[in-house]
Parts: sequence; structure tokens; C-alpha cells
Amino acid sequence: MTSNSIDPSRYRLDCAGKTLDLTSPAIMGVLNLTPDSFFDGGAYGVTGQAAQTERALASALRMARDGAEIIDVGGESTRPGAAPVSVDEEIRRTIPIIEKLRQHSDVMISIDTYKSEVAEAALIAGANIVNDISGFSFDPKMPEVCARHKCGVVLMHTPARPGSLRWSQQTGAESEEVTSRVTGFLRRSVELATSHGIGAIIVDPGLGFGKSVGENYRLLARLDELHELGWPVLAGLSRKSFLGQAIRRPGEEAPPPPSERLAATISANTIALLNGADILRVHDVRAAADARAVVLAMRGAAR
Repeated sequence: MTSNSIDPSRYRLDCAGKTLDLTSPAIMGVLNLTPDSFFDGGAYGVTGQAAQTERALASALRMARDGAEIIDVGGESTRPGAAPVSVDEEIRRTIPIIEKLRQHSDVMISIDTYKSEVAEAALIAGANIVNDISGFSFDPKMPEVCARHKCGVVLMHTPARPGSLRWSQQTGAESEEVTSRVTGFLRRSVELATSHGIGAIIVDPGLGFGKSVGENYRLLARLDELHELGWPVLAGLSRKSFLGQAIRRPGEEAPPPPSERLAATISANTIALLNGADILRVHDVRAAADARAVVLAMRGAAR
């Protein structure tokens, strides 16, 4: 279901020569090639050896079969407190799998990076989208690279670099309502992108990035308001810590770990779809595809 505030043509985005059709919600499967991501770090190894690349390729192809229209490849953890990774190391981790995946599948490929050098290498290797957690605010060369390759971009809100963030962090700007703060940041990112001639844009409120637990839920409840920016909206909720806070049981010393947050994630993804999400970024593709199918069945019956 599309928002009336968006030009219908913006639900069919030309991403480096491949069309991303968002007239129905899409699923972005997460492929983390890192040792320290909060949920699946180290799942495939990071040495770039052939056997590890093959395991990652098998996982990516399985996600595509399970219903993912986009595979989001990342070589640096962006969890709160994560240490940065060099450009060379990030390229070493990501480019072999992007090349392999492009050889074996025509699935849309996204590179999860805020570094223009990594984005350029990924786009040359066959990626279609740059997923920049900084909304073009960390690397001034990123807009030019994306414009030159005519790729799609995901512009996300974050108040600081991952190493400076903390779990469920208060932002220190409580006088300004979180949706206004996020929308203002993303509006500037969109203006920067369009000023460079980029015509395939997706906005992401950055759930879990430098926001309090309450702010994350407020953004989830008001997700559709982001369509005021004129572009499709991505929601990345998968197994995040604020979901763990909601399902924490009385007497427990800590919320459940990421491995026990699948049911909460399915619930949150369903809410996101009902509240206007056009893309779900997830670790569990089949579960998200099932949630999407139920929402679409309900919408079809209600017509």
C-alpha cells in the first residue's frame, strides 16, 4: 500500500539499472560478514577464504529463495559501541561475496557502508544500492559516488558514529520530539542526495541508533509520517534491544538476548507494515515474508 504523499513513480526505483518495485512491501535480508555484529557476528568468518565466501553465498541465495528482494551485505558492525574497520578490511570482507552473488543471482544487492571507497568497490562488483547509516553525513564523497553509478540509496538517521552510541541511549534532545528530529535530519539528507541528481531514495529512521526505548516505539507508531519526505520508508527492527526491553519478564535481571527476540521481531515487523513500511530489513527472511503475506491478505480482503 502506497502513501498518497508520494509520487507513484517513486515506488519503482531505478537502482544501477535494476528496478526495485515497492508497490508491494519488500524484504531486505541481512548478510553480516563481521565478527562482532550484535546478533550474527562471525557466522561466516571474515578472512575472505573461499569456503567462508561459499557459506555466505549459500545463505544469501537461501534468503532470496525465502522471499528477500534485496540482500544487504555488510563488512563493519554498526551496533552501539562497535569499533571502526579500515576501508581495505571492509572491502576484503564484502567484495568477494558481492561478486559471487551477482554471478549466481539477479537479486538486488545492497552494500551497508558509510565509506565512499567501499561503496564504489561494491557498485563496480555488482551492487545496486548503498545503505548509508549516516544519511550522507560521515563521508562527503558518498553522494558523488552514488550519483555517478546511478544507484539507489538508503539514507538513515543516526545522531553519532556507532562507536559513540550506547544501547538504548538517551539523545539529550528531549525538548524536540523524536519524529521531528529524525524527519529534519532525513530531509537534509534527501536534499543533499537530490542536489547531486540521485533519483532513487529510501529513508530509514534508524530505529535503535541513539534513541531511547520510548523514542523507538514512538517512531514505530508514527512511521507513516516519514512519507512526508516523499520517498519510500525502510524499517530495521530485527532483534534489536528495545524489543528485548518490551518482552522482559518480571524478576528477570536483563532482557532476553537477541537469540530470543524472534517473536517480538515478527510482531514489530507486522506493526511496521501496518504503519507504512515499504521495506523490512531483517535477519529472519522467511518469518518476515510470512508476516508480509498475512498483512497483504488482510489488505486484499478489505478492498
